[in-house]
Amino acid sequence: MDLSIDFNSITDTFARANQEGRDFLYEYEVYSLLARSGAETPPKSSFIPKGIRSSDEELMALPGEKAVLKIISPTIIHKTEVGGVQIVTKAPNQIRSAVRRMFYEVPERYAAWIKQHPDGVPAHYKGLTGDALTTAVSRDIKGVLQVQFMPPDSDAFGNELIVGLRHTREFGCVLSAGLGGVDTELYAKRFRKGQAIVAASTTMNDGQSFFQLFKQTISYRKLAGLTRGQRRIVTDEQLIECFDSFIRIGNFYSQINPLAPFVIEELEINPFAFTDYLMVPLDGMCKFGSAAQLSEKRPVVKIDNLLHPKKIGIIGVSATRKNFGRIILDNILAEGFAGEDIIVFKEGVDKLDEFSEVKCLPGLGALTEKLDLFIVAVGASQVPDLVEKVIALDAAHSVMLIPGGMGETHDSKARADQVMAQINEARSLGSSSKGEGVVFLGANCMGVISKPGCYDTWFIPGEKLAKVSSPKANRAALISQSGAFMLNRSHQCPGLQPAYMISMGNQTDLTLGDMVHYFKDSDQVDVIAVYAEGFNDLDGLEFCQAVREAVLAGKEVIFYKAGRTPEGKAATSSHTASLAGDYMVCESCVSQAGAIVARNFNEFQELMLLSETLILKSIRGNRLAAVSGAGFEAVGMADSIQSDDFSMELAKFEQGTRDAIASIIKAKGLDVFVTLSNPLDINPAANDEVHGKITGILAEDPNVDAVVVSLDPLSPAMQTLDETSIKAFNMHEPDSILHRMISLVSTTHTPIVVVVDGGRLYDPLRDTLMANGIPVFTVCDKAIVALSLYIQGRLWADTLRNSEGVESTPK
Repeated sequence: MDLSIDFNSITDTFARANQEGRDFLYEYEVYSLLARSGAETPPKSSFIPKGIRSSDEELMALPGEKAVLKIISPTIIHKTEVGGVQIVTKAPNQIRSAVRRMFYEVPERYAAWIKQHPDGVPAHYKGLTGDALTTAVSRDIKGVLQVQFMPPDSDAFGNELIVGLRHTREFGCVLSAGLGGVDTELYAKRFRKGQAIVAASTTMNDGQSFFQLFKQTISYRKLAGLTRGQRRIVTDEQLIECFDSFIRIGNFYSQINPLAPFVIEELEINPFAFTDYLMVPLDGMCKFGSAAQLSEKRPVVKIDNLLHPKKIGIIGVSATRKNFGRIILDNILAEGFAGEDIIVFKEGVDKLDEFSEVKCLPGLGALTEKLDLFIVAVGASQVPDLVEKVIALDAAHSVMLIPGGMGETHDSKARADQVMAQINEARSLGSSSKGEGVVFLGANCMGVISKPGCYDTWFIPGEKLAKVSSPKANRAALISQSGAFMLNRSHQCPGLQPAYMISMGNQTDLTLGDMVHYFKDSDQVDVIAVYAEGFNDLDGLEFCQAVREAVLAGKEVIFYKAGRTPEGKAATSSHTASLAGDYMVCESCVSQAGAIVARNFNEFQELMLLSETLILKSIRGNRLAAVSGAGFEAVGMADSIQSDDFSMELAKFEQGTRDAIASIIKAKGLDVFVTLSNPLDINPAANDEVHGKITGILAEDPNVDAVVVSLDPLSPAMQTLDETSIKAFNMHEPDSILHRMISLVSTTHTPIVVVVDGGRLYDPLRDTLMANGIPVFTVCDKAIVALSLYIQGRLWADTLRNSEGVESTPK
């Protein structure tokens, strides 16, 4: 879109305000900014300074029969609530009377408002009461802005629009738009997610892509005349132009723009009203600041040394007891890493009795070759000195900081800051972009399990965490800010078996964004699953950019963000020193980037399971076929296909499909019990053959995009038991549902999800199906929900790939 934005004039506006000691623009300056933005032209306005008598000619200069008067003060944000907005007949005396009245009444009303809302008191008003407070408020009033009155086409609900830019610590500049007016906060809280307001990264969008997101809102439906009794009051082209203008301004005055003269912290128009197909800003505010220095980039290439080391060093191994360091050494060797390629740093010890092949050295200074990975398993107080030595000696390509006490509490923040300063200083002197220097994982992390790297640094004893023997790991990476989360998920769902499990800890150096940037190019991984509690400064944006690149490369990304509520946010901050930001912004940015976002822990592991097992299956649409021998399951499946977060359709079967199913049902004498519908209740008397054949027929129907089938394990007609002498119940028989499903899933391109709703007796059936790459759920509604979220995510990923001209099928 060809927009002419006068950045020089806008910068001059910021510069003048900055010279006056302000970090904000007055409303008339915001209108001046909009006038130079290349989009809509704001109403004409004239500033009436406090203490200055304007002439009749000046007061009558604006067009129209009425005038809008607005109080101008750096502290009064919500003007309407304190009488700071008046509409009067445009006559000199009436304007003067209203202005004089506002200069006296607004300070009194704002002082009263402060008394009722003590949490919203500006800092320099705190402690003031009575006349002293009123005087202070009055002193801050700079004047009144006289604005051209432009009556809106309609005062009906939904005919006002809020559009705003906000600099976020994690995601940089974010654009939001939706239902505007004085109740915009209420709308955002009360309407379903994404209905009242939407938000997106300006870096990753333009006006057209943001408009497609905005079209999903109630606001658009009202403005476009798509609701009953409503007529269109703005064109799509106007909205796209407005969004594009805001995005370009946001990206220019952005923290990530190295040439930005200033950074917009917040720019908001609330509301835009609409007059004869004109977008009219009725109120505006802007806060700005100076650009901060960005941290040096980490040499992401060194993550390869971290995950596939040839030489490992460990400090903190006890010679006499099973401390964390000793358990880590045990687990590394148990994974098959060669003992002769491990060095333990311990003064006064030449050999460890139980590990004769492991070399011992007194310290890093005794190294004769550079380590790929140096594992630090000592107390936090020793970490700063060790970091300094590693950097000074260039002793390792990567360092794993296991200990806690490195920033997860306020008391340990100083130590963490010291380590981060050491790392950043060293990196600023080197060239990390060329892969030089060292990278640090952690602190407060459990470390890494790398199947391709043949090592495990988790400090959980083998007796506490039984290892699942598997011929090969899945092509997946599980990246978690919480080691315990990763530990529990992998233990509860051993079928996941990712090739890599990485505990990020406090992200003292390496970040979540760095890890996704690495794995997007990895030939070992198709699925990247991430549990996050918070992002470092601007790393949320880096993360989203890496997610988008991974998705375009044919990979799938599963994401869960902790800290969704104020209470959850407080808990994450105390756990791993992470700053949990605005969840709505995070969810919106990450999902738009192409990740599939889980809403709870169970969904996270279920989505990861589906991604590992279905990534090579074709997703053509959202039409579902559901099969069960139990009526309650059929109803439950139908009830689960719609939510605020997804929408599935029940497939309409082709006539050939209906005829084939009817033939099978009739041959088994079930036609008097079964009605051909979707979901299909095939009756508890349906045996393995009926389940298998019907599932296969549905998978071949071109109107069916996915199949969920419940295997009715308790039915006497089904072969679903492991250790039994009764052939009719034995799942190992050649014609059992187990073998039928394994054969069917291996040959069809349609996703098939299985439900085995029964007790522990049927775990062997579930485990064997899972071991053969078939996703299994214990409850049908969870299967439908997880599959729906997965399909929606896959379809959006395909949309992103198609928009970039990239093949949708994963390699």
